Amino acid sequence: MKNITLDSVDKEILSLLQADSDIAIQDIAEKVGLTATPCWRRIQRLQEQGLIQRRVALLDAQSLGLKLTVFVQVKAARHDDKWLTQFAEHCSAFEEVVEFYRMSGEYDYLLKVMVADMQRFDHFYKRLIKGVNLGDVTSSFAMEQIKYTTSLPLNQM
Repeated sequence: MKNITLDSVDKEILSLLQADSDIAIQDIAEKVGLTATPCWRRIQRLQEQGLIQRRVALLDAQSLGLKLTVFVQVKAARHDDKWLTQFAEHCSAFEEVVEFYRMSGEYDYLLKVMVADMQRFDHFYKRLIKGVNLGDVTSSFAMEQIKYTTSLPLNQM
Protein backbone atom coordinates (compact mmCIF):
# COMPACT_ATOMS: atom_id res chain seq x y z
CA MET A 1 0.00 0.00 0.00
CA LYS A 2 1.28 3.43 -0.95
CA ASN A 3 2.04 6.04 1.66
CA ILE A 4 -0.41 8.80 0.75
CA THR A 5 0.01 12.25 2.27
CA LEU A 6 -3.06 14.40 2.72
CA ASP A 7 -2.99 18.08 3.51
CA SER A 8 -5.71 19.93 5.41
CA VAL A 9 -7.54 20.83 2.17
CA ASP A 10 -7.65 17.17 1.08
CA LYS A 11 -9.02 16.19 4.49
CA GLU A 12 -11.68 18.91 4.35
CA ILE A 13 -12.72 17.81 0.84
CA LEU A 14 -13.02 14.21 2.04
CA SER A 15 -14.97 15.31 5.11
CA LEU A 16 -17.43 17.28 2.97
CA LEU A 17 -17.89 14.38 0.55
CA GLN A 18 -18.44 11.95 3.44
CA ALA A 19 -21.21 14.18 4.75
CA ASP A 20 -22.85 14.66 1.32
CA SER A 21 -21.48 13.07 -1.84
CA ASP A 22 -23.94 15.12 -3.94
CA ILE A 23 -22.39 18.44 -2.93
CA ALA A 24 -21.44 20.51 -5.96
CA ILE A 25 -17.75 20.96 -6.73
CA GLN A 26 -18.24 24.72 -6.68
CA ASP A 27 -19.63 24.49 -3.13
CA ILE A 28 -16.73 22.30 -2.01
CA ALA A 29 -14.26 24.71 -3.60
CA GLU A 30 -15.77 27.68 -1.77
CA LYS A 31 -15.70 25.89 1.58
CA VAL A 32 -12.04 24.86 1.23
CA GLY A 33 -10.81 28.11 -0.32
CA LEU A 34 -10.11 26.93 -3.86
CA THR A 35 -11.56 27.61 -7.28
CA ALA A 36 -13.55 24.85 -8.96
CA THR A 37 -10.85 23.50 -11.30
CA PRO A 38 -8.13 22.85 -8.69
CA CYS A 39 -10.78 21.41 -6.37
CA TRP A 40 -12.00 19.07 -9.11
CA ARG A 41 -8.38 18.00 -9.79
CA ARG A 42 -7.89 17.19 -6.12
CA ILE A 43 -11.06 15.08 -6.07
CA GLN A 44 -9.87 13.26 -9.20
CA ARG A 45 -6.50 12.57 -7.55
CA LEU A 46 -8.20 11.28 -4.39
CA GLN A 47 -10.27 8.93 -6.54
CA GLU A 48 -7.22 7.74 -8.50
CA GLN A 49 -5.39 7.07 -5.23
CA GLY A 50 -8.32 4.92 -4.11
CA LEU A 51 -9.25 7.12 -1.15
CA ILE A 52 -12.68 7.71 -2.67
CA GLN A 53 -13.84 4.25 -3.66
CA ARG A 54 -17.39 5.04 -4.76
CA ARG A 55 -20.35 7.28 -4.03
CA VAL A 56 -23.51 5.68 -2.75
CA ALA A 57 -26.93 6.51 -1.31
CA LEU A 58 -27.39 5.64 2.36
CA LEU A 59 -30.81 4.15 2.95
CA ASP A 60 -32.87 4.25 6.14
CA ALA A 61 -33.08 0.67 7.42
CA GLN A 62 -36.05 1.35 9.72
CA SER A 63 -38.08 2.92 6.92
CA LEU A 64 -37.33 -0.12 4.75
CA GLY A 65 -38.60 -2.43 7.47
CA LEU A 66 -35.17 -3.75 8.50
CA LYS A 67 -35.86 -3.40 12.21
CA LEU A 68 -33.67 -6.18 13.60
CA THR A 69 -29.87 -5.98 13.67
CA VAL A 70 -28.09 -9.15 14.73
CA PHE A 71 -24.40 -9.74 15.36
CA VAL A 72 -23.58 -13.36 14.60
CA GLN A 73 -20.33 -14.82 15.90
CA VAL A 74 -18.96 -17.97 14.29
CA LYS A 75 -16.21 -20.39 15.30
CA ALA A 76 -14.57 -22.10 12.36
CA ALA A 77 -15.13 -25.84 12.03
CA ARG A 78 -11.66 -26.16 10.49
CA HIS A 79 -8.75 -23.84 9.86
CA ASP A 80 -7.70 -24.68 6.32
CA ASP A 81 -7.82 -22.68 3.08
CA LYS A 82 -10.59 -24.74 1.51
CA TRP A 83 -12.97 -24.27 4.46
CA LEU A 84 -12.12 -20.58 4.83
CA THR A 85 -12.79 -19.93 1.15
CA GLN A 86 -16.04 -21.89 1.21
CA PHE A 87 -17.23 -20.10 4.35
CA ALA A 88 -16.36 -16.64 3.00
CA GLU A 89 -18.21 -17.32 -0.26
CA HIS A 90 -21.19 -18.79 1.59
CA CYS A 91 -21.61 -15.83 3.97
CA SER A 92 -20.88 -13.18 1.36
CA ALA A 93 -23.74 -14.47 -0.78
CA PHE A 94 -26.37 -13.52 1.81
CA GLU A 95 -28.02 -10.16 1.17
CA GLU A 96 -28.82 -9.95 4.89
CA VAL A 97 -25.11 -9.90 5.78
CA VAL A 98 -24.14 -6.24 5.55
CA GLU A 99 -20.73 -6.55 7.25
CA PHE A 100 -18.44 -9.56 7.59
CA TYR A 101 -15.13 -9.74 9.48
CA ARG A 102 -12.47 -12.31 10.37
CA MET A 103 -11.68 -11.72 14.04
CA SER A 104 -9.12 -12.47 16.70
CA GLY A 105 -10.29 -13.88 20.02
CA GLU A 106 -12.71 -16.61 20.96
CA TYR A 107 -14.82 -16.39 17.81
CA ASP A 108 -13.27 -16.43 14.34
CA TYR A 109 -15.89 -14.43 12.40
CA LEU A 110 -18.39 -11.66 13.04
CA LEU A 111 -21.36 -11.01 10.77
CA LYS A 112 -23.66 -8.02 11.00
CA VAL A 113 -27.06 -9.15 9.79
CA MET A 114 -30.07 -6.92 9.12
CA VAL A 115 -33.56 -8.39 8.80
CA ALA A 116 -37.17 -7.36 9.27
CA ASP A 117 -37.97 -9.51 12.29
CA MET A 118 -37.18 -12.66 14.28
CA GLN A 119 -38.92 -14.90 11.76
CA ARG A 120 -36.71 -13.58 8.95
CA PHE A 121 -33.63 -14.03 11.14
CA ASP A 122 -34.62 -17.62 11.84
CA HIS A 123 -34.95 -18.22 8.09
CA PHE A 124 -31.49 -16.65 7.55
CA TYR A 125 -29.97 -18.70 10.38
CA LYS A 126 -31.24 -21.98 8.97
CA ARG A 127 -29.73 -21.16 5.57
CA LEU A 128 -26.46 -20.08 7.19
CA ILE A 129 -25.91 -23.31 9.11
CA LYS A 130 -27.12 -25.50 6.26
CA GLY A 131 -24.57 -24.37 3.70
CA VAL A 132 -21.28 -25.06 5.49
CA ASN A 133 -19.91 -26.98 8.47
CA LEU A 134 -19.56 -24.58 11.44
CA GLY A 135 -17.89 -25.05 14.80
CA ASP A 136 -20.16 -22.85 16.92
CA VAL A 137 -22.58 -20.02 16.24
CA THR A 138 -23.96 -17.46 18.67
CA SER A 139 -26.12 -14.42 18.00
CA SER A 140 -26.61 -11.14 19.83
CA PHE A 141 -29.55 -8.88 19.05
CA ALA A 142 -29.04 -5.11 19.05
CA MET A 143 -31.54 -3.48 21.35
CA GLU A 144 -30.67 0.13 20.49
CA GLN A 145 -28.36 1.80 18.02
CA ILE A 146 -26.37 4.41 19.95
CA LYS A 147 -24.13 5.64 17.15
CA TYR A 148 -24.00 4.97 13.43
CA THR A 149 -21.80 6.70 10.91
CA THR A 150 -20.19 5.89 7.62
CA SER A 151 -17.74 8.77 8.03
CA LEU A 152 -14.15 7.73 8.66
CA PRO A 153 -12.06 9.64 11.24
CA LEU A 154 -9.77 11.90 9.20
CA ASN A 155 -8.11 13.69 12.12
CA GLN A 156 -6.12 10.53 12.89
CA MET A 157 -4.01 11.01 9.78
